[in-house]
Amino acid sequence: MKFSVERFFVKICGVTSEEDALMSIGFGASAVGFIFAPSVRQVSPTQVHDILRRLPPEIVSVGVFRNESPQRVVEIANTIGLDAVQLHGAESEETAHYVAERVRTVIRAFPASSDRVRQFDAEGHDYLLLDGEDPGSGLAHGWDVFERHVFRTPVIASGGLTPASVGAVVANYPVWGVDVSSGVESAPGIKDPGLVADFIANARWAADTRPEDFDDRPFDWSEQ
Repeated sequence: MKFSVERFFVKICGVTSEEDALMSIGFGASAVGFIFAPSVRQVSPTQVHDILRRLPPEIVSVGVFRNESPQRVVEIANTIGLDAVQLHGAESEETAHYVAERVRTVIRAFPASSDRVRQFDAEGHDYLLLDGEDPGSGLAHGWDVFERHVFRTPVIASGGLTPASVGAVVANYPVWGVDVSSGVESAPGIKDPGLVADFIANARWAADTRPEDFDDRPFDWSEQ
């Protein structure tokens, strides 16, 4: 199921507190992400349930899982009321389909260089998140995948994005949205208000200034 969002999609991920969730929303985030996989930003279902009760209904809540059992993913998502789950590991297609049949929306994350990207896109899933070689590491990567493939699945750009770099990615590549975690932090799991505000503003400005036919126009990659 696709999200009902009217503007360019901006997700602030790795949120660990109600304060950071509400702050991100206040600056215009479309979505907030909560990491259930082992991480310095890992949160519990109970923590997230308490936060979700205080979020505006139009804000998308995403639970991030990595190589978790599909039954557990579905249980957490539906028990606490997540709008979407993000599969950010080496989950099989069988696992992805199992989850997709039982939750509202699935975001599938792959390294931008992965051979699985084309296969995934051909199956018409909800959203594709393109990350670096080590998904979730916050390391930047290239975007030459857009030279090799024209996507029909909406693409969310991720991996090493910062307030300084997000505008160029949005301006130059046909991405539907962006995702950030470490690039807007003052410490692991602690969001910096100034960085969050700048990231969202720069992403939205770049999206708002793209030509109306941006997603359909041919690219001259020699100029990038």
